[in-house]
Amino acid sequence: MLTRILASAAFAIVSTGTLMAAPGANEAATTDVPKIQREFRGVWVATVANIDWPSTRGLSAEEQKKELIAILDKAVELNLNAIVLQVRPACDALYESKLEPWSPFLTGVMGKAPEPYYDPLQFAVEECHKRGLELHAWFNPYRALHPSYKGEIPPNHISKTHPEVVKKYGQYLWLDPGAKVVQDHSLAVMLDVVRRYDIDGVHMDDYFYPYPEKDKKTDQEIPFPDEETYAAYKKAGGTLSLQDWRRDNVNKFVKRLYDGVKKEKPWVKVGLSPFGIWKPGYPPQIKGFNQYEKLYADARLWFQKGWVDYFTPQLYWRIAAPDQSYVLLLKWWWEQNLSRRHLWPGLYTSRVGEKGKNAWQPDEIINQIKWSRILTENPGQVHFSMAAFMSNRLQINEELTTSGAVYAQPALVPALPWLDAVPPAAPKVRVEPAASGEGLKVVVEHPKPKDVRVWTLRAKRGTKWDVKVLPEAVREYEFVAAENQPLPSLILVTAVDRCGNESKEVRVQP
Repeated sequence: MLTRILASAAFAIVSTGTLMAAPGANEAATTDVPKIQREFRGVWVATVANIDWPSTRGLSAEEQKKELIAILDKAVELNLNAIVLQVRPACDALYESKLEPWSPFLTGVMGKAPEPYYDPLQFAVEECHKRGLELHAWFNPYRALHPSYKGEIPPNHISKTHPEVVKKYGQYLWLDPGAKVVQDHSLAVMLDVVRRYDIDGVHMDDYFYPYPEKDKKTDQEIPFPDEETYAAYKKAGGTLSLQDWRRDNVNKFVKRLYDGVKKEKPWVKVGLSPFGIWKPGYPPQIKGFNQYEKLYADARLWFQKGWVDYFTPQLYWRIAAPDQSYVLLLKWWWEQNLSRRHLWPGLYTSRVGEKGKNAWQPDEIINQIKWSRILTENPGQVHFSMAAFMSNRLQINEELTTSGAVYAQPALVPALPWLDAVPPAAPKVRVEPAASGEGLKVVVEHPKPKDVRVWTLRAKRGTKWDVKVLPEAVREYEFVAAENQPLPSLILVTAVDRCGNESKEVRVQP
């Protein structure tokens, strides 16, 4: 099929032969109209240690942009619909910030802006939206300095402005989550991004209190150095044990983040991606690391309370793993979903094609996607990470997208009715001859364009259907007849807002 997207927002003057439709107009009796699947298809794009982007430090602004565009174009090619971009790896910023210095993973020097200057997050938001992709800004709330950076630390880094709350633990610097100045600062950083950028989501991963470090000589865990903060809490009358106090610190931050985002922009999604096991023994067969006791992350509480819009436990194990079964864990997490939020598991897609006993085949990921559709409502997945798709390990891209495969067709992000359940107005649609005279052009208008994030377009061509999800800025679409693909006999268009609400469909018979 030869199609062409015309990205111009300008509309041609209505000419002789133009067909126009409004909601309910020209409704043809048909029973085979395909529904567009609802599924979140996200991918983490990690910037820490240059895992995904930029590929290395010190690239020029144009080289950085080129690499990011290649990532976004690949995501569209794979029928993904969301990018989860790491914008704060370690109290640094991959965007213009007055609160924290520029990330060294951009230029190699903390505090140095890209050259020539541009704002990577603004660029990412605009380029994602041009392609109909959501952009979720991924933050680490407590990591203060990555050990790979050996350079000078600028004076506006929190280790300089508030050294009393920055702790050396292992090879990293960490913020003390029990210090109010830490919670206030990290929250201010995240809400600053919510206010200033048109992001679709705020995202945190599994790093709360740090993973335990061990003494190399004794193999004993090294305590996290927050004894002074805890002593001050006790002196002020606090009664919680050290472990419960740490969990309470994290709980309060998660709740403050959710409330703060909703106060600023209610439509911005809040997503959390904790370690995949809450506690060993939940469900009974499960063994492994205990985030509740070791990271002080009561992730089940956050999910049950609805302090998230979507929950992405990192289920980085095989379906058949005896002690950490993907299926058993996914089922258990769904049973904890008392607030009926979205459950979109994190998949270890980068394990595909690895060497040695840990290597996975693409069918492991494909079957995990299928199980997420069986065990949850309004399904979704988030892949770690984009590197697996950019190198197309074991041809996983083709395995996901060929005819009949799990990502063969585009999908809409599931709606979030607890945020907004009001659908946008239906678009106005007209069909007219293409400028070449050899096809049809569909032109879409909307009375409130800012209410629209994407359009859906379904066109019946003979016995088959073309299904498209197009960005709001793409207002025109052309169809050209080709072998076994006649011009459409029926066209359906809807508008979808940023909370996933879909308008009434408009039907046009050319």
